[in-house]
Amino acid sequence: MKVLALGGSGGMGRFAVETSMHFENIDRIVVADLNGDAAIDFAKSMNDKVVGIGLDVTNLDALKEQMEHADVVINTVGPFFKYGTPILQAALDSGCDYLDINDDWEPTLNMLEFHEKAENNSKTAILGMGASPGLTNMLGAAALGELDEVETLYTGWSMDGAAPEEESSQVGVNAAMIHAIQQMTGTVKIYDGGRAKMVRPLKKIEINFPGFGRFKPRIFGHPEAITFPHHFKTIKNCINLAHGSGFGILKWIMKLVDWKIISVERAANIVQNLSSSIREELEGQDIKSRLNREKPKLMEPPPLYALAIGKKDKNKASCGAVFNASELVSMGEATGIPLACGLKLLVDGKISKKGVFAPEGAIDPNDFFRELNGISDVLSTNSPEMISFFRSWQ
Repeated sequence: MKVLALGGSGGMGRFAVETSMHFENIDRIVVADLNGDAAIDFAKSMNDKVVGIGLDVTNLDALKEQMEHADVVINTVGPFFKYGTPILQAALDSGCDYLDINDDWEPTLNMLEFHEKAENNSKTAILGMGASPGLTNMLGAAALGELDEVETLYTGWSMDGAAPEEESSQVGVNAAMIHAIQQMTGTVKIYDGGRAKMVRPLKKIEINFPGFGRFKPRIFGHPEAITFPHHFKTIKNCINLAHGSGFGILKWIMKLVDWKIISVERAANIVQNLSSSIREELEGQDIKSRLNREKPKLMEPPPLYALAIGKKDKNKASCGAVFNASELVSMGEATGIPLACGLKLLVDGKISKKGVFAPEGAIDPNDFFRELNGISDVLSTNSPEMISFFRSWQ
């Protein structure tokens, strides 16, 4: 199979390419980047399956010309509110399957509307196959499978683990940081009582996680809150959550954006600089004690999790699923490697559904975590399983 990797030399895409180039069913990967020199230089550092080209994704004629020579498109070009929908449409028009790391709920809603077109063309598109969304969706699907009925689902992650990338073809403030600011300002969509609802982000929500106790993460605007109710109609309440040590100062920066004192771009620049400083400070600390990656301590939020609440054997029940990564990884690794895993499942024929889906709508979580453990030393685990379940039956 031939793969077109849009943004493949960037901070997220490079890890997807570096992992995917070893897959038996992939013959060629074309790394396409606005910075053609960066794409070519990066490709030269990979194996002979990988080549690099310059490509402006806003030039739809040039984009479709490259897609006509590909079987699958993997898209890591952000921000997705700007590029997600037109690139998906171009891929389907060109007869390509598609995967991305879309972490923006608004374009996700738009892109899900292409389901019928993809289904009619016998193509598969997977949206948000990164960390959050991505790993969190697979954790949520795994937790759902432990209960008979699910009414409430939370997905969550630690912002302390979202280390910025030092090596990337992108200059200036990165798209991921701009996206993060947008998801912490204005209003975001969640599901509450069976209906979509717009709420202010960063509000604390108390949850009772089996084995960990009660903690209060904050609302963060990611697609999981809308895609789970889209694929699982019984879910009435769904919220994506984030926790971390830096929310005190982040709240004030977000207020300045909401009050229109500073722009989203200026706020992103401030937060990016703060993140770089924090990263330098943390590099000298013990990784496992800082992020509890080997085994999360009780009474502290797990670094990456999902919590399903509903019924088991007609009784009230809840089940939490926690990712057992064994070491600190960068944002790029945590995002790009799951994308590569989704790609492998697709090219190996383990994703059979046709249409446009979030990961939980088309991928078996058991297949996903089994494959992930096999393809990545970075995201491998010292535990017997990649995920741990924490259950409470009443």
